Amino acid sequence: MSKLTDVPKRILIGRALRSDRLGETLLPKRIALPVFASDPLSSVAYAPGEVLLVLSIAGVSAYHFSPWIAVAVVVLMFTVVASYRQNVHAYPSGGGDYEVATTNLGPKAGLTVASALLVDYVLTVAVSISSGIENLGSAIPFVVEHKVLCAAAVILLLTLMNLRGVRESGALFAIPTYVFVAGVFTMIAWGAFRGLVLGDAMHAPTADYQIKPEHQGLAGFALVFLLLRAFSSGCAALTGVEAISNGVPAFRKPKSKNAATTLAMMGLLAVTMFCGIIALAATTKVRMAENPAVDLIHNGVAVGADYVQNPVISQVAEAVFGKGSFLFIVLAAATALVLFLAANTAYNGFPLLGSILAQDRYLPRQLHTRGDRLAFSNGIVLLAGAAMLLVWIYGADSTRLIQLYIVGVFVSFTLSQIGMVRHWNRHLATERDQAKRRHMVRSRAINAFGAFFTGLVLVVVLLTKFTHGAWVALLGMCIFFATMTAIRRHYDRVAAEIAAPDTPGEDTVRPSRVHSVVLISKIHRPALRALSYAKLLRSGTLEALSVNVDATETKALRDEWERRGIDVPLKVLDSPYREVTRPVIEYVKSLRKESPRDVVSVIIPEYVVGHWYEHLLHNQSALRLKGRLLFTPGVMVTSVPYQLESSEAAKKRARRRQDWNAPGAVRRGPAAHHDRTKESSPSA
Repeated sequence: MSKLTDVPKRILIGRALRSDRLGETLLPKRIALPVFASDPLSSVAYAPGEVLLVLSIAGVSAYHFSPWIAVAVVVLMFTVVASYRQNVHAYPSGGGDYEVATTNLGPKAGLTVASALLVDYVLTVAVSISSGIENLGSAIPFVVEHKVLCAAAVILLLTLMNLRGVRESGALFAIPTYVFVAGVFTMIAWGAFRGLVLGDAMHAPTADYQIKPEHQGLAGFALVFLLLRAFSSGCAALTGVEAISNGVPAFRKPKSKNAATTLAMMGLLAVTMFCGIIALAATTKVRMAENPAVDLIHNGVAVGADYVQNPVISQVAEAVFGKGSFLFIVLAAATALVLFLAANTAYNGFPLLGSILAQDRYLPRQLHTRGDRLAFSNGIVLLAGAAMLLVWIYGADSTRLIQLYIVGVFVSFTLSQIGMVRHWNRHLATERDQAKRRHMVRSRAINAFGAFFTGLVLVVVLLTKFTHGAWVALLGMCIFFATMTAIRRHYDRVAAEIAAPDTPGEDTVRPSRVHSVVLISKIHRPALRALSYAKLLRSGTLEALSVNVDATETKALRDEWERRGIDVPLKVLDSPYREVTRPVIEYVKSLRKESPRDVVSVIIPEYVVGHWYEHLLHNQSALRLKGRLLFTPGVMVTSVPYQLESSEAAKKRARRRQDWNAPGAVRRGPAAHHDRTKESSPSA
């Protein structure tokens, strides 16, 4: 069966890569830019439209505020980029905002940031795919009629591409991203040339439309609130900026320098494109409305429900290039495609963050390991499943989904920058070199301004978007926080239970069973019990067997083995493809081949847990291995169980159920006794 499933797997995601080829998957800046910055670069396709949609509530007269809102977004973008350049130099290990907050503000702040980022990554996929589907649907009616199905298909396709590995998927995504960037810059340059040099009057398709304001003559606090809401919508252009700081390990050396350069390139490109589109939208008189069927007026009549409101970038391209022109078609196609590919930022950020959280025991350990193509496959699949669920619940409607957006990212922005301020304060307290102190003071000032600005924006976003759907994102963050806290508590409890004591205890007493080969991953109570059990068997050979999946963990195991002076030889099997099951199977078969008349006995230490959900967190490798070993001739498999406290609780629950009596049972007696009494009665 494994061979049957292996063939389609290799066709879809390619051949497995050895662990020592991880360096070959590292990204140069030209590939890293589209891989990690496709989200903020593509957001210029919808962020200007979101600004105009909100301003349209007050009518066309409010459109003259759009340049000032663009300036505020630009200042915020440069602030965030400058702040994150400090992050990637100070924390290049890939933890990003999570590591910064955990190190400087404590585990709870770090977990809050992690929860916010995980929610934002899922929303990035859902929003980007839904927006791309809507852009594509304007040309292909079938896509609009089956939005959810088409969105799920695109998510599935992106998942398969990312399972092939970061470098390979990055090379595939680079071309459309660069075509989109080139197309937008060409549109801005040609539009500026036509308007400033040739003096052409460019008009968007909606230039002659009027907007019926929902609230006319807004002033005072109401106008300020509207402008703040428009600004918070325009801040969608900043989503994904943090992905570069989380993905520093994926860059080629020098990692921090290359990541900082990529951040600067991304910020400059995104700001220029955003401002250029806003300026051209004002010049060509683009008109947008939150409810176009009623609020857009053409020739004195509402456009009606059949009207399809095209995105701002599409209307500007039509005004600059001309409808149906070659450049218009190229930009339209590149825009739809890059919106799909913007989800790739999340496909790189979510699995990497999930791996770090799994390493810190906040998520299941399966998320920590790399797959066949050296990508974090389990994290990729989990992200795809969560995004598909969200798309299904919201019907792939980007207008509804985008209201949930950017809350999480500004939570992480703010806490990260506060953490960096404390980072510099801590280093300034001990640093005596004046040149380094000046650099630290300058960096602290940048991060302090970033913390103030992003914190202010976070408050604005919460005030303006909470009732429009942002509460759902906050709820998602709370769910992630509670789940990860529970998982960490479980792992900590288990670690405390199985920790190997320094002095001999009851776990080292010889039991009455035997074995020949003991499988060892690390030295803990279950392993010591299995080894003690093995020494009684008087087998011809006795050895402990471990698989080298992580060189650091294997070295720690060898050192601990020697320090304790365990009198059982330890054999370590190399696993270049990070597999555990196959090397053990092949080794056992080789023992059988050398001595066919001998029996190989394999002992596996296992935890015994009491809840169904705890089984998901333990013994997965043991289950796979036992399943394979049971079909290997001449091999005996023995599990050495180690009962955790939760299993004892489950035993007590089972005993209580067994002793339970139905209502009235005490009065009438047990059913069987009651029946026998009836049979022996003369009246019966």
